[in-house]
Amino acid sequence: MTHPISLFGLLVVSYFRGFQAENVFLQYWEEHIGLPQPPHWLVTKASPLNLHQEAMFIKLMEEKELVSHLRSFYKQANIVCSTNAIEKNKTENTTLPPIAKWNGDKDKYDDLPDETPLSVANQGGLPYFRKSMVKKGSFIIVPDLRDPMSYKSFLSRPLASKIPFSFARIEELKKLFGVEDESNMDDYIQHSLEICKKSPIRGELRGCATSAEDLIDFVVEKLGRHVHVWSTESIEGSYENVTIGNVKVIHGNLSEPPTLCHSLPFLFQVYYCHVFKEVKVYAVDIHTKKKVNHAIMACHYDTSTWSPNHLAFKLMGFGPGLIEVCHWMNENGVIWTKISH
Repeated sequence: MTHPISLFGLLVVSYFRGFQAENVFLQYWEEHIGLPQPPHWLVTKASPLNLHQEAMFIKLMEEKELVSHLRSFYKQANIVCSTNAIEKNKTENTTLPPIAKWNGDKDKYDDLPDETPLSVANQGGLPYFRKSMVKKGSFIIVPDLRDPMSYKSFLSRPLASKIPFSFARIEELKKLFGVEDESNMDDYIQHSLEICKKSPIRGELRGCATSAEDLIDFVVEKLGRHVHVWSTESIEGSYENVTIGNVKVIHGNLSEPPTLCHSLPFLFQVYYCHVFKEVKVYAVDIHTKKKVNHAIMACHYDTSTWSPNHLAFKLMGFGPGLIEVCHWMNENGVIWTKISH
């Protein structure tokens, strides 16, 4: 039997190791972002690995022995088990339908399969809509706001840099993590790598961040140190016909484009971030069956460079440059706006 004092000592060591890992992220934030504290949900995404654990797993990767220690890696790094892409006890809400297969399609700003609008209609809720549809007192059906793997953490930058994160090396990546062909995780990996490898459309700046440091660097490069951070409060309202409450413009300067970052389904936390010109950001109170959700909505007022086959145009019957296109920010999605001085 473990002695109580020894057990307490182990708990203390575990706590301080987690604190050490979190502190590395907070220090990087303070050095690069002009805000005193990051949002709590973003802090929880920081890699929980301490420097000793990080060095150990890097060594295992370099010696091609990680596959023999995957269970320990998944648990200690708080990333997704490659053979079970969605852990029911952590991600599924039994009151909602299964997570929509098309949930990631709105991250793409190019061609989509012809059958996509029908699948969207069958799932309920519109991923794209007009600004005029969101005004106080109106009703709108909200789509699935969930992140398929909401609990996963970032890897540290030194560890993430060892991952073969590219479509050209996908077989190497799958072998490293023991991902089976045609599994759910195989689909998620292909989807995410496809988004990250695509060239930007005209007027867009884009990139994928595989670590918290990468995310901060992308934002600072595009907006500078002084930023606001905006995110939807919860997934409440998914699949519901909600009542719109207060609608407030929180970023209306079309000459200062915000940075939009979407959480991608992957083994660890990865963000796809992009910058579009002429985007307004709104804070919207959506009144659901249970509570009021404070949601963030982005509206693109220049769609002239988007593909005619973009899902938004298929759903609303207009073409590029003819209408503005709005969408909600999903769970773990984040918008960064520049603070004007």
